Amino acid sequence: MAGLGDSDGYEGTAVLEVDRSRFDVQVRLRGHFQPIDGCYHWYGRIDAHEGLDELLGSGKARGVLTTAEGSAPCELSEPDPSHRYRVTGISTPPFRAGESAPGPAREEAGAAGTAGAGAPEHDGQAGTAAQQAAGGPAASLPGHVRVAIIGAGLGGIGAGIRLRKAGVTSFVILERAAAVGGTWRDNTYPGCACDVPSHLYSFSFAPNPRWSHSFSRQPEIWQYVEDVTDHYGLREHLVFGTEVLRADWDGGPARWRLRTNRGELTADVLITASGPLSEPSLPDVPGLADFPGEIFHSARWNHSYSLEGKRVAVVGTGASAIQIVPKIQPEVKQLVLFQRTPAWIVPRRDRRITDFEKRLYRQVPAAQRLARLGIYISRESLVGGFTKRPAILKAAQRMALRNLAASVPDAELRAKLTPDYVMGCKRILISSDFYPALRRPNVQVVASGLAKVDGNTLTAKDGTSCEVDAIVLATGFHAVDAPIAGLIFDADGRSLAQAWNGDMRALRGTTIAGFPNLCMIIGPNTGLGHNSMIYMIESQLNYIVDYVATLDRTGAAALDTRPGAQQAWCDDIERRMASTVWTTGGCVSWYLNAAGRNPTLWPGSTIGFRRATRRLDPGEYELILQRQGTGR
Repeated sequence: MAGLGDSDGYEGTAVLEVDRSRFDVQVRLRGHFQPIDGCYHWYGRIDAHEGLDELLGSGKARGVLTTAEGSAPCELSEPDPSHRYRVTGISTPPFRAGESAPGPAREEAGAAGTAGAGAPEHDGQAGTAAQQAAGGPAASLPGHVRVAIIGAGLGGIGAGIRLRKAGVTSFVILERAAAVGGTWRDNTYPGCACDVPSHLYSFSFAPNPRWSHSFSRQPEIWQYVEDVTDHYGLREHLVFGTEVLRADWDGGPARWRLRTNRGELTADVLITASGPLSEPSLPDVPGLADFPGEIFHSARWNHSYSLEGKRVAVVGTGASAIQIVPKIQPEVKQLVLFQRTPAWIVPRRDRRITDFEKRLYRQVPAAQRLARLGIYISRESLVGGFTKRPAILKAAQRMALRNLAASVPDAELRAKLTPDYVMGCKRILISSDFYPALRRPNVQVVASGLAKVDGNTLTAKDGTSCEVDAIVLATGFHAVDAPIAGLIFDADGRSLAQAWNGDMRALRGTTIAGFPNLCMIIGPNTGLGHNSMIYMIESQLNYIVDYVATLDRTGAAALDTRPGAQQAWCDDIERRMASTVWTTGGCVSWYLNAAGRNPTLWPGSTIGFRRATRRLDPGEYELILQRQGTGR
């Protein structure tokens, strides 16, 4: 989210303190004031350091960074393939902020920024919370809560809202970062936007009449999550800068014991809302770790590094890549796109929402609900093409081919970009500027995956090679292996990852046999290829609220999913999955795990999933009756 003030910064030596250890490091830092949350954001890189590798490995940490100009709390992200750590902070840069930071953000290093006049319709609470996470008086961890929620993205915030509406006030939302937002906070790459229409990409109970475009941009969605958090009074339940390191089910008192980087707590019910798009997936390419230039994943965009005039490789052609390429193409000297498999792409029918429409939606909320319903019905009408009769998508496939032919006159390039599988087998992408960008003289499309890196030379599997200064990895996320599963343990000390053994399974996408009182938002087989995931999240929230209510009604300490019920549910999904385009379409996609099974998507309509999760069936669970007190 680079801004006009990115000239602020520091480059040189610094001291990093992490877990009572001190390291002399080399840093490159930049910063800018961000009106969206009223804070000063700074970020940069710490050069490779053997001591940090020994201490942190591939993990993350919080610490304090001190330069000759100041000192500030910071957060270290996982290292890139060259072992350089991304460092970020909010409101207290370890250097003197320049004119780009209005108000208090221009004061001496260590002063906290506040919301500026350039942040309309924002009360500044987000900035306050971010400041606390970055080094102010952070919220303390409770000793015990009824419900602990991991993650403050749309799933975690939605869970908090629904729990409060149900009268459950003893809960905490644990967020490892310094602000709410989840994937919409983390993905700040150029051109980042949603591919679901704006009116549908919001909670049904919290419509946003201020969307500026029919397809929302990342800053607006992030702002929406912040606004919803404030509107429903969730700040008091949020604890930022808190990463869950391990969660153990204790069968004695029937509680989850959570260990975090800031201490321990217990909870009767644990809800994981970390999401499938939270942990970047890095390719295993020989020599990539030794690349001497700049390298970063699209979800960890390095705004302190300018691509202007550089030779840049983009690895991947998924949803992120087709947004990034058109934005960076005009400024780079050369852009080489490594494409393993071409995607089906349809035009992006985006437009600016008029002031009249915004006023109408504010004054007549039913008008926006009607618009949302129309979009939902049009999207839901496509479900049969994905799940039962892929031939239904042939009309859309012909439209995509006509769009490709009109956009790419060059036959050789068009051949590289033409998929050889049935539309819908891989994620259908929307863009109106990706194909035109590929036609520019400074762009080369390599229709082969990246095979090896030797210094600045990148070589594809087909032997094509090129020299670049920077690599952007648009290589997706750990969507089929849920990294958080390695942190959750049953009563016998077996992790959820071990229980799954590479094959995620759950009852109704939400609960797992052997892990009592554990609920997952966007769990196995809840993803969609045709509609809004927020609809699915709300369906799961209905189920989870009824889960907690069932505990109260029955007086049970816990509910444990019956293995037979989970197996029956998964068997039915497998039966229905056999006729879907994801199985029959002739492609290999990120939807599939190593065994070739699809644990990612829901093989039916969203209405069907809503019915299946409307309420909990106690017959699918074993009631654990012992109880040693709860809170509400």
